[in-house]
Amino acid sequence: MAASRTAPTRKVLGRLSLPERTFVADALRTETVGGVLLLVAAVTALIWVNVPALHDSYESVSHFHFGPEALGLNLSVSHWAADGLLAVFFFVAGIELKRELVAGDLRDPKAAALPVVAALCGMAVPALVYALTNLTGHGSLGGWAVPTATDIAFALAVLAVIGTSLPSALRAFLLTLAVVDDLFAILIIAVFFTSTIDFAALGGAAVGLAVFWLLLRKGVHGWYVHVPLALVIWGLMYNSGVHATIAGVAMGLMLRCHPREGEAHSPGEHIEHLVRPLSAGLAVPLFALFSAGVVVSGGALGDVFTKPETLGVVLGLIVGKTAGIFGGTWLTARFTRASLSEDLAWADVFAVATLAGIGFTVSLLIGELAFAGDAVLTDEVKAAVLAGSLIAALFATVLLKIRNTKYRKLCADEERDDDLDGVPDIYEQDDPAYHLRMAAIHESKAAEHRRLAELKAAERRALAEVPGGAGEDDGRPA
Repeated sequence: MAASRTAPTRKVLGRLSLPERTFVADALRTETVGGVLLLVAAVTALIWVNVPALHDSYESVSHFHFGPEALGLNLSVSHWAADGLLAVFFFVAGIELKRELVAGDLRDPKAAALPVVAALCGMAVPALVYALTNLTGHGSLGGWAVPTATDIAFALAVLAVIGTSLPSALRAFLLTLAVVDDLFAILIIAVFFTSTIDFAALGGAAVGLAVFWLLLRKGVHGWYVHVPLALVIWGLMYNSGVHATIAGVAMGLMLRCHPREGEAHSPGEHIEHLVRPLSAGLAVPLFALFSAGVVVSGGALGDVFTKPETLGVVLGLIVGKTAGIFGGTWLTARFTRASLSEDLAWADVFAVATLAGIGFTVSLLIGELAFAGDAVLTDEVKAAVLAGSLIAALFATVLLKIRNTKYRKLCADEERDDDLDGVPDIYEQDDPAYHLRMAAIHESKAAEHRRLAELKAAERRALAEVPGGAGEDDGRPA
């Protein structure tokens, strides 16, 4: 009777493939720098708006209008930041999602299940927490989507500040969560925050997107063609009544993200490499500068924890995000018979889930859309987003610091390259050539140690043979 074979156990949050690890490292490096700039922009906005002598200048700059009125684009500075600059951010998010789907870990349905389910639970549970808080407190349900998003740049900025050597698998998990988050956030904006639609403008945007797709398929890659076309598509999308950032996501998803023969990088990866610094270093920080400017006072902070709308946002970010992502990850592992990587513990997943409660950029955007007719409540919800994100960051800092010694060891193991071939040793354990190189290195070191030992032994013998030297007994008392 043939022995029954059991399927190998799949590892949850196991080591990334080398190409995926390299891509994630490059992407997160840019996002981390952008996150630090984001923090600086947010702090600058808070200082600018809360210093009495500067408050009026902030309002004047934020509400200053410019742009062609005949095209329906005479917008305020804050409006340009929210609808214009964030389109660049969502364009990069669209490319990231496309790359994950066709060339990254999400191309494998089994591997994709974990981050997708975790992200969906990480959006559904905060919305549920917000809804329950407002149903019991008789508040408005209009802000249910505010605590559903994760801000990857802000989260990575926190990691950079606290110096946590988070393993690449957990960083990739956080990045993928944020990418899926961004996709569903933009769908929420398109479906739930579009009141009136100008079908002529929407049709024009659709035609523009079709032309964009056709040019890509024909191999036309000149920026002087695509940038003007992208601006036309964005303007039509804005005038259609659908949020203009949808145009950015749509164009990002159209780019080809798998390299062909003879290509070092696909067009999508190349464009993302060029645009990501613009998104992380300029677009998102400027949006934060003109969106995070809320008046902070003792009374305002008290309202954050007493009003149902603002309390729902805070609890959604802190409790909902953590419970949703951790619960979704655990349930996926439980029902797919997968096991957590032996290098990690469930406490690590819980800490990352807490870190995902930092919902800054997209949460601020949705807050502006959800309460567009109530300026006071909009500012209060923004304050709640800031407070919830800050508390989530503090909780995550404590949890990650507890495990920091373990993380440093894992990162050191991931980076070790004893044979100096540019590839971490941990990825070469099944390569005979690697072991031959290491054997040669060890033999060389052993030969050097033998040579040094022989020199020392010769020195001792020479010293012993010298009359009156150490070890000679001349018969005289000491």
